[in-house]
Amino acid sequence: MTDAVADVETDEPAKKSKMPLIIGVVLGLVGAGGGFFAVQSGLLPFGQSAAPEKEHVAKEAPEGVDKGESAEEIANLAYIEMEPIVITLRKASGISQLRFGAQLEVDLENQEEVEKLLPRVVDVLNSYLRALELEDLTDPMALPRLRAQMLRRINIATGQGRVRDLLIMNFVIN
Repeated sequence: MTDAVADVETDEPAKKSKMPLIIGVVLGLVGAGGGFFAVQSGLLPFGQSAAPEKEHVAKEAPEGVDKGESAEEIANLAYIEMEPIVITLRKASGISQLRFGAQLEVDLENQEEVEKLLPRVVDVLNSYLRALELEDLTDPMALPRLRAQMLRRINIATGQGRVRDLLIMNFVIN
């Protein structure tokens, strides 16, 4: 009987040490702190960069943004009116129509070239607007996003830099 009791006591496994777990946690915290310090102090190339120079920002301003143009530069602009486009939009409760009218802002020197390419521009916009869903148009930030997308497509169709801006005159959903 004493042998049975002795066998039960020796079957207990030895306790595992928690030292590797503690060392791993401490090393992880030290590594995270060191990485945070390296990024915040600028030692690594991807972190907060220094404030960009004002000249650099002015040279690379995106299209449609005020670039500090002079009165002479503004006087050399032409506006090409596009015929209104009517798009049929389907939704669960019926059919809606989108009436879209716009003008293209171009430099005087590019006006004739862009007028020749106007059918291509209308085709690109017509295709883009027909691909939209009604939910895409009801978002409060839809118009600026759509305007940027359409201007990008117009620049692809006419050649980069010929069309300066897209001015939306009508955007009505019935």
